[in-house]
Amino acid sequence: MRSGNDAAVALATHIGGSIEEFANLMNNKAKEIGLTNTNYVTPHGLDNPNHYTTALELAKLTDYSLKNEIFATIVKTKYATIMINGETKEIKNTNEILCANYDGVYGVKTGFTNNAGRCLVTAIKRNNIDLIIVVLGADTKKDRGNDTIKLIDYAYKNYRIENIEEKVKVEFENWKNINQDRIYIHKGSSKINTIIGEIPIKEIVSNSDITVDINSITYLEAPIEKNEQVGIINVKRDNETIEQIKILIEKEIKKMNMLDYCKLFAKTICM
Repeated sequence: MRSGNDAAVALATHIGGSIEEFANLMNNKAKEIGLTNTNYVTPHGLDNPNHYTTALELAKLTDYSLKNEIFATIVKTKYATIMINGETKEIKNTNEILCANYDGVYGVKTGFTNNAGRCLVTAIKRNNIDLIIVVLGADTKKDRGNDTIKLIDYAYKNYRIENIEEKVKVEFENWKNINQDRIYIHKGSSKINTIIGEIPIKEIVSNSDITVDINSITYLEAPIEKNEQVGIINVKRDNETIEQIKILIEKEIKKMNMLDYCKLFAKTICM
């Protein structure tokens, strides 16, 4: 809620044994969660040339941290009463956007040093979209707040959730109705039926239209095993492929035997 450098040092010493050892723990955690342009030297972040990060990695760290319920509760708390040496003290969150009840904001943290300037990391949710906004190096509190609001307004105006799973399923059924029977199964004892494989990315936040291209082979030689791939679904954004989903054979297709040929011959005669 408020910066407490003395508290940060006390916690670091208690957990790591020293500031240096705690910084090692921080750096190990940074590597674990994929922060490749971040290095910690102190627990409080006061200016040090070897203590650094980026706006993107602050956003990644925030996303990771918000999964911790205790952390998430603390950073959205506006006011609290604490005890210091037996006396009560009222503290107010320094996050001006949070305390101003800006629509959807639920954290996260302000910051300031002479070298870093005024900084603010903001978490917000609207229209079922969670955003993390990072502003660094602002000259004043007002500037960092105004820049944050501009970024929030821009993002919600220009970006939307695209339901990739729904779009893929609709396009696949359309393709299947027209193209599935065009896949020729040489000496196949049964008709082909295709299904789609796993769709890893179910939804995506995008400011561009999502398109779906479907391609498949047209000839197969029986026998064919279950789940054999016969095609690919390319999900694209701005003509760049962002996901590929396999088209698979639902059931095994056996090779025709003598009985199958007799049945086919009899059926042909009857027609």
